[in-house]
Amino acid sequence: MKEIMQYINRDSFLHRMNPLSKIAAVTGIIALSVFTTNPEILALMVLGIFLASLKAGLQQELLRQLKLLVFLSITLILLTVFTLKSGTVIGYLIPPGTLAPGGMVPVTTGALDFGTVLSLRFFAMLFAFQLLVVTTKPSDLMKALLAVHVPVDYVLMFVIALRFIPSLQVEGQKIHEAQLARGYNPGTGLGGKIRSVKPILVPLVANSLGRTQVLGLTMDMRGYRNRQSVQAHKLEWNKVDVVAVGCVAVMGIGVVLGGLM
Repeated sequence: MKEIMQYINRDSFLHRMNPLSKIAAVTGIIALSVFTTNPEILALMVLGIFLASLKAGLQQELLRQLKLLVFLSITLILLTVFTLKSGTVIGYLIPPGTLAPGGMVPVTTGALDFGTVLSLRFFAMLFAFQLLVVTTKPSDLMKALLAVHVPVDYVLMFVIALRFIPSLQVEGQKIHEAQLARGYNPGTGLGGKIRSVKPILVPLVANSLGRTQVLGLTMDMRGYRNRQSVQAHKLEWNKVDVVAVGCVAVMGIGVVLGGLM
């Protein structure tokens, strides 16, 4: 099983980019995703991110998250259908004549538009952040964050949290396989998946807490708390960095100007 949110060692244009420019581009994409409500712009950002991953040969890393994002998108659209009634009614979730003569839970154009915008926002933000993580070494990410004067304590917490994600994934899979080997059968379908969460979650949380305690003791033994400064590292920029940041900046200017008109 491949680990998620794990650095992939390759020689692509995304790997050769300055981590500072990648952080700036991802920050800009997240900001644009939050502030724009235009589905065309959001779809264009998602397409651009996917094409960049395709060029770098990392499209499979994004497609692995497709099931989660599709499930999230369906949930968001259903939630907006139940809660938002603006726009024109184009149908009903429960057709007329089934439980009521006129149908129940109307589906409006406003709900579909807003649900689509929310879904595309999550697509753009998750795809961009995942490309940042899988193409940037943790050490380079730490250098970039320190270069913009982020406190070292927060940098360390962020990098350790990122490294914990694949570790927890692998450990959870091992716990699940060990329980199946002992004859545990939670059942099939959605109910079986829900029942299988608790036996995995309890030992996973307990092991994680023990690991954090060992990590804290190790940091103390190495004198981390006594360090007053961190050596600065110079980060080089190239043409791809300028193009990436420039494209995000141009899109941001376009969104601002479009909102003023």
